[in-house]
Amino acid sequence: MVAVLGLRWQRSARAAACCVLLGCWVCAFADNDDDADATPPAAAPALNAQQQNAGGIVVAHPQKLQAPQHLDALGLVLDPVVLITDAGAMTAAAAAEQAAAAELARLHGLYAGGGASLKTPESESATLRYGLHWGPLAALPEAERRQLLEAAMSGHALLVRADVPGRHVLGTLPLGALLSVDGIEVPGRVLGALRQSSEVQSAALLILVRNAPAGFGPGARVPITLSAAPRVGSLLPHGAVFYDENGAFVYKRVTAQTGERKTRYVPVKVTLLLAYGDGWLVGGVDNDDDIVVQGAGTLWSLQGLGGLAVDDDQG
Repeated sequence: MVAVLGLRWQRSARAAACCVLLGCWVCAFADNDDDADATPPAAAPALNAQQQNAGGIVVAHPQKLQAPQHLDALGLVLDPVVLITDAGAMTAAAAAEQAAAAELARLHGLYAGGGASLKTPESESATLRYGLHWGPLAALPEAERRQLLEAAMSGHALLVRADVPGRHVLGTLPLGALLSVDGIEVPGRVLGALRQSSEVQSAALLILVRNAPAGFGPGARVPITLSAAPRVGSLLPHGAVFYDENGAFVYKRVTAQTGERKTRYVPVKVTLLLAYGDGWLVGGVDNDDDIVVQGAGTLWSLQGLGGLAVDDDQG
């Protein structure tokens, strides 16, 4: 899915600006032979002064900033029965799949092409459900995952879903978590991000709590403080940051070469570090770069939805 972060212009205004720009572009390429070797707009949009004004292009230097080290979240202690049920269903489906594979191998000579699929609908469904509900656990080594399941069944470990209100993207993962249980700070381990949203409609993490206080169990809701190492990055407004299948990127203005009458704007990959205020703290750009902070949607419209972002040192 191609998502665009911070697309704040009205559709009608954007369409009008794009029409003006495209009209200018066609005339420029048709009337000026000097532009025959210019970079195609789909690869790196190049605009003259009139086109930049029509598109409302504004550039600025990113602001260097150190982000806060804490993030507030809402925690819900999960029912281990659901985990055990999902894990059991996936194990049973995997065993059935292995049995089917063995049978297929035995009867392989009876199939002319040998193209029968080893994946069963039950196995695919169980794997998908487990990945949606318990993705961070699925990424653990098998031995560690088995130990965690045993700890959850015995009550020596709790799994907590931590929702971060107002956020759908977390950037880098927090390093730790502190659960406030009746005024007691209970440490937790961040296992990873969860893929499935809840009624809170926010980004969420899976937290592991070992040897929780007596009486604290499934169904309990508590505030959580997520902690992270100091994050230093470049602060950019939402409207400057875009996202495609290859990740986040921004548009950087490239200094025009001698004799050029147009200014090029190249997509540059960035790393999303943290949502901060009305913008994003990112890595991958310098504080002396000319980043498009307004009108970037025009460049995105002209470029199209291709995975064309490049690393900063390639611009």
